[in-house]
Amino acid sequence: GKDLANESITTSIEEVIRLNASAVGISIFVGSDYERESLTNLSDLVNECEDFGIPVMAVTAVGKELEKRDARYLALCSRIAAELGARVVKTYWCKDFDKVVSGCPVPVVMAGGPKCETELEVMEFVYDGMQKGAVGINLGRNVWQNPHPVAMIRALRSIIHENYTAKEAWELFNSLK
Repeated sequence: GKDLANESITTSIEEVIRLNASAVGISIFVGSDYERESLTNLSDLVNECEDFGIPVMAVTAVGKELEKRDARYLALCSRIAAELGARVVKTYWCKDFDKVVSGCPVPVVMAGGPKCETELEVMEFVYDGMQKGAVGINLGRNVWQNPHPVAMIRALRSIIHENYTAKEAWELFNSLK
């Protein structure tokens, strides 16, 4: 559509239960023309899901406005999401990512964002974010568009679960591809 922020809830709680989903996710667009609608959608979804013990992950979406990816904006979005009931927040890594995490009272996972130029670049932002308090990652194109997605997953896992540095993970990646 014309505006990526113009979203609505498309699945019922009954469908979520029928699919045996472990959690659900929804995007919020703070500062957009559809801010109110996206925050109301989050609140409505949280209210429905909490009755069934299904956690909601809020995604701090920026649409096409990539310049919004700074710590001040992402910290505000993450805090709003948590205060509206999200159990987990997915947001972008940024400079001063620790400010985003420290201001959010629920776990934060990192989004992948645009495709990075190199595998090492991905590993560096993942390492930095994990060091600054993220609990994990939720990446897409930086994994599945990689010519060696399994090696990429194993390298990223080494950062998250085995405390590898970005350089150590990159070396692992190169040995696996």
